[in-house]
Amino acid sequence: MFLIFDTETTGLPKRWDAPISDLNNWPRVVQLAWQLHDEDGSLVSNKTYVIKPVDFDIPFESEKVHGISTLLATQIGEKIQTVFSEFLKDLSSASYIVGHNLKFDINVVSSELYRLDIENQLLNKKVLDTCTENTANVCKLPGGKSGKFKFPTLVELYENLFNKQFENAHNASADVEANAMVFFELIRQKLFDNSLIEEHVVIYQKVSEKFKGQVSNFGIAHTDLKEESKKLKQLNYTEQETNKDLGHNDFKSDYVHLHNNSQFSILQSTTKISDLVKKTSEQKMSAVALTDKANMMGCFHFYKAVKNYNDGLNNQNEKIKPILGCELNVCENRLDKSYRDDGYQIVFLAKNKVGYENLMKMCSIGYTEGFYYVPRIDKDLVKKYRDGLIVLSGSKYGEISNKIINVGEKQASDACVWWKENFSNDFYLEMNNHGEEENEIINAQLSKFSKIHGVKLIATNNTKYISKEDANAHDILLCVKDGQQQSTPIGRGRGFRYGLKNQEYYFKTKEEMSKIFENYPDAINNISELVDKVEFYDLRRDVLLPKFSIPDNFKSKSNDIENEYLKYLTYEGADHKYEKINDDLKEKIDFELGVIKNSGYPGYFLIVQDLINAAKEMGVSVGPGRGSVAGSIVAYCLGITKIDPIKYDLLFERFLNPDRVSMPDIDIDFDDDGRGKVIDYVIDKYGSNQVAQIVTYGKMAAKSSIRDTARVLDLSLSDADYLAKLVPNMTKLSDIFESDKKKLSSSMRSDDFSNAVELKNIADGDNLQSETINQARVLEGSLRNVGVHACGVIITPDEITKFVPIATAKDSDLVVTQYDNSVVENAGLLKMDFLGLKTLTLIKDTIKLIKYRHKKDIDIDNIPLDDLKTYELFQKGDTVGIFQYESLGMQKYLRDLKPTVFEDLIAMNALYRPGPLEYIPSFVRRKNGTEEIKYDIPEMEEFLKETYGITVYQEQVMQLSQKLANFSKGDADTLRKAMGKKIFSLLEKLKPKFIKGGKSNGYDSEILEKIWKDWEAFASYAFNKSHSTCYALIAYQTAYLKAHYPSEYMAAVLSNNMNDIKQVSFFMEECKYMSIDVLGPDINESIFKFNVNENNSIRFGMGAVKGVGQSAVKAIVEGRKSGKYKSIFDFAKRVDLRSANKKAFDSLVLAGAFDSVDKAHRAQYFYENGDGVTFVEKAIRFGSKFQERENSPQTSLFSDADEIKISEPNFPECDKWSKLDQLKKEKNVVGIYISGHPLDDYLDTLKFLTNIHLNDLKDLKKLIDKELRIGGIIGEVQHKISKNGRGWATFIIEDYFESYELRIFGEDYLKFKHFLVENNFVHIKMYIKEGWKNAETGRLGDPRIQFLNFQQLQDTLSSNTKKISIKIDAQLIEEDHIDYFRKLVKKHKGDQEIVFNLSANGNGLNINLYSVKNKVKITEELIKSLKEKKLEFRLN
Repeated sequence: MFLIFDTETTGLPKRWDAPISDLNNWPRVVQLAWQLHDEDGSLVSNKTYVIKPVDFDIPFESEKVHGISTLLATQIGEKIQTVFSEFLKDLSSASYIVGHNLKFDINVVSSELYRLDIENQLLNKKVLDTCTENTANVCKLPGGKSGKFKFPTLVELYENLFNKQFENAHNASADVEANAMVFFELIRQKLFDNSLIEEHVVIYQKVSEKFKGQVSNFGIAHTDLKEESKKLKQLNYTEQETNKDLGHNDFKSDYVHLHNNSQFSILQSTTKISDLVKKTSEQKMSAVALTDKANMMGCFHFYKAVKNYNDGLNNQNEKIKPILGCELNVCENRLDKSYRDDGYQIVFLAKNKVGYENLMKMCSIGYTEGFYYVPRIDKDLVKKYRDGLIVLSGSKYGEISNKIINVGEKQASDACVWWKENFSNDFYLEMNNHGEEENEIINAQLSKFSKIHGVKLIATNNTKYISKEDANAHDILLCVKDGQQQSTPIGRGRGFRYGLKNQEYYFKTKEEMSKIFENYPDAINNISELVDKVEFYDLRRDVLLPKFSIPDNFKSKSNDIENEYLKYLTYEGADHKYEKINDDLKEKIDFELGVIKNSGYPGYFLIVQDLINAAKEMGVSVGPGRGSVAGSIVAYCLGITKIDPIKYDLLFERFLNPDRVSMPDIDIDFDDDGRGKVIDYVIDKYGSNQVAQIVTYGKMAAKSSIRDTARVLDLSLSDADYLAKLVPNMTKLSDIFESDKKKLSSSMRSDDFSNAVELKNIADGDNLQSETINQARVLEGSLRNVGVHACGVIITPDEITKFVPIATAKDSDLVVTQYDNSVVENAGLLKMDFLGLKTLTLIKDTIKLIKYRHKKDIDIDNIPLDDLKTYELFQKGDTVGIFQYESLGMQKYLRDLKPTVFEDLIAMNALYRPGPLEYIPSFVRRKNGTEEIKYDIPEMEEFLKETYGITVYQEQVMQLSQKLANFSKGDADTLRKAMGKKIFSLLEKLKPKFIKGGKSNGYDSEILEKIWKDWEAFASYAFNKSHSTCYALIAYQTAYLKAHYPSEYMAAVLSNNMNDIKQVSFFMEECKYMSIDVLGPDINESIFKFNVNENNSIRFGMGAVKGVGQSAVKAIVEGRKSGKYKSIFDFAKRVDLRSANKKAFDSLVLAGAFDSVDKAHRAQYFYENGDGVTFVEKAIRFGSKFQERENSPQTSLFSDADEIKISEPNFPECDKWSKLDQLKKEKNVVGIYISGHPLDDYLDTLKFLTNIHLNDLKDLKKLIDKELRIGGIIGEVQHKISKNGRGWATFIIEDYFESYELRIFGEDYLKFKHFLVENNFVHIKMYIKEGWKNAETGRLGDPRIQFLNFQQLQDTLSSNTKKISIKIDAQLIEEDHIDYFRKLVKKHKGDQEIVFNLSANGNGLNINLYSVKNKVKITEELIKSLKEKKLEFRLN
């Protein structure tokens, strides 16, 4: 017999893999129904029971599913012992148990039997499940795992088999009947898996006889349990209303919002912190909390925003109290990652600094120890770090509220007791009321718990956005997070998405909150008590430095050992750097040491010099310095910088202001490869728990917010792209929409302005495009993700979580601070920038190559700075590959300037940027003596002479203000800051001081006014001379290497761009310009990176070949230590075949790496010769066999015997690959063509008959109404059919520099489609037309291409030229020339004119001789012949 059964329960298990003995895990059974059928399907027994709940209740969410309330079950339910007694009687008669997704039902029933201590007979029965891959193939519902069909629900299976709806799902009685019908119908139709049923043939026959047609229902009446519960609930509600005490609600407290998410709750809130503070002030609320989800990233920004607001108040009674908090996920065990447990969302508020520090601890551990899908903590941690914290029980996802609606009242009550016991009066029950049904259930129960357990209520609104109007934008944000479209309905399960049920999660007013909680006045009144518990405390602190360990052998009598040791190291360094320490130098050093001492930062300098010395000892290249630190003599003496600040007039106070000391920045450049070593050193020295990287916030910028919103709203891709392109680069939507036309016009270029106006016009419309823009405006600035700062590293004096919350990041092995770069210093953290500078790696690689090739050691830090060859390179503008000086504009100005001294390079580095760029022509003229050098006051020459009277550096303003107006060093730096940051209020204060000081020195006030005015203009572009000097030095070093060792330098440049094939192509062109050959890879000359051979040619690095890894290259280089490889067989014998596998062999052959050792052509290596084995494989087998013999113990036993020879296979005979095929294969493994280019045979055709490169097609708007001629080779072609049945195609065309995809439609396609063949060489004429105009919007679409003509490239010269003119010097004509031209004309007979232009230098002879009889066909071959003879010619 078959027993078919189903259950309804109190919910779902937390762990599906838990044992049935885990009674807290498995839900309780509230309804059990079953039917017993005999072998032909006849109904033998039918029973259904609701179970009376004892020691449990039925939660709201479960009741919503099956309709059985605790009240109904209590009234009509049977004792669980009675129910299972009946069930087991029928079960004993059955051979099989049947159900749908039966594993769950078996587990919950088994758990109940375990609880009752009854033997579990279910385990002895054979299981037949109707939810299997078999039934998935019956229903064929898409969306399953691994491309399979998904498993059907009972409803889906029933409707598929019977073609009618199933109405009573989730009533166990009805589900069992439906399941019985489904089961026997599957047997009847032979759709059930026969292998699972013994005597299936007999059963099939009996079922078929019983049910002649489709299986029908068994005539059972099912009670509508949902309706019964509803009646009871209504009756109960009426009684409660009758007995209700209607008292007056007395609100004694002002409401404040204590549960607010911001944009730092990544993709879960649209609230900006500035708007949160602004709204709080507008609504006259005395406090506001920030409680982001699982992180504290916004805390410091929130604190700063509130502090800035409070500082600006006249009436201190209006101050806002910032309450820092976090909504943490509290799970069962944070260390258990065997199953997913996201935990409950509990709100923690810090009532004092201790609470804030404990909250940081918990939040950090949530990432470092508990992260599994989400950051998690557990109750053990809560108990450990509970001091100073207030806890709100949370929203409906909090433990108590969630258990009320999903688990049961008893479990919720137990949770309430735990929190109360651990937090006493600092624990509050949080009520929400968003008008959702579950809010009523939860709040009623919370009110009950409040009375039972003596826990106060608190009303919150769990705000996700500021205004009700932002609800839609917030919903869009949730869709962005989950990759959904907004049109997908909100709900649970397949075909639904997550979303909030209404628009009530906004920042409500006091009045609104009082009204919705009118039945719970205490929930409002208790808020003031909570707020009063929270103290004002300051998050800012002075920077705390890690303790620097002074060497034991350094003895000092002073207690101030750090300053003493710094002084000792400084003077020790000064002895090496300067020939003599005179009084002036000593005074400067002592002044700097005094400022450093007063500032309290000697440890900072000691830490930095230690890191730099350690880096040097590890062989890491360190830059000469970066930024204003180069102005410090102490830094120079310590080796932190490499530029003498006295020699280049750099200012210490630009780095460290002696009047207003703030933490200076010392940024350090390391070579790319070495940066990681330095970070490892820091970790080893200070400990991994004291070192972190800095988080970065990836925000939704204007364009991305438009594109994301468009995707969610299902706006077409073309419209989304159009809207995004209307936003000018680096412009915010808020800037566009908050500015009027006048302001936009003055701040934007004309085309950007017209685009911005168009965007605003579209936003004013009433369609999907306007909605997209307006919702994107709300989303702009939202945090989309977090990353890791490229160079910032934090070092703390103690465990880092005592100072700042931390998190983990995908891109870093180190932890990262949750606070970003803009606030870490204010939080008291030492931030150091360790920058990986590719140019230092480039210098390092070049020096290695020079050492390898020329056995020379180059000390790059001590090269002469007056090297003529280096300045010649700058004067010619040959600065491709030179750090900071390689742009085309810079090259032009260098050619004009003709720099002769290092100071010229410093100035050009400072001037070549927006703003000062306009001063370069004047600077050039003054340098070259074509423009007079003028000074407003003669004394200014002292500081402006090196820049020819033009103010270029901030340092010059600082020096002049001291010289002309008696400014102190501190005032001078303040002036520099005011100018640099455009602080006009500060400038206004300093101006009178400058005028007064200047007049006291006897200068005319009008001239002083002019100088000040010039400085105000200069402020917009003023640059740091220290920074320019440092980078000019690196540039000079690279130029020196390029000038003296061009091949080695360019090899290093190519190596450092190996992963960017476009850059490799670009620099190969530069090599060609420099007459340096770049050769393909070679097994005897190449290493991993690019290399230089004996002929000063550059060899391609084998690391640039696909399929050839570092281990393979290492094995190849190791193998050739015993001599060059002589053949592929010699190679296979000597190379480690475990590292160099078949893929590496194949790739090296295709790249041409064996061309120099074997006389074979590349096709021979891949010829199979009928046995299915390529020659490469035979060579590898040969090598493998040889190595086996070599390493065999038997070989070593008979080592004196003659070597046993293994015959080398002979290369097979086969046809060569065509040049095009060979080049294509070469490109596939290298990324570019090396040994040639498919278009080389058509070089002159392209030169004479094209007027544009493919690269220029990227902006067709500039080409409207122009006829273009392009040429190239056809790549991938895709022929397609449009919706209206017309053919069209996309095809790739490639020239020397670029590949580009074109589309061809309509008549053009029909006319030219026969040219669209891969590897076809074509010449194309086309015309660029304006885009189609949209009739509705009037908007022009993208420009269109009209194809005028296609032609085979090989025919283009002859068909598009009329004549060729050849220039000949009459005095040099000999018989050989006449013979040459006679043969040339004969060989290239055709119908195009040939003209000889005779000239004779000195006598004015210039005659054109036309050949009437002889005409030629102009081809590439003819032109090649003329070039070989070095004859000048012109095509017409």
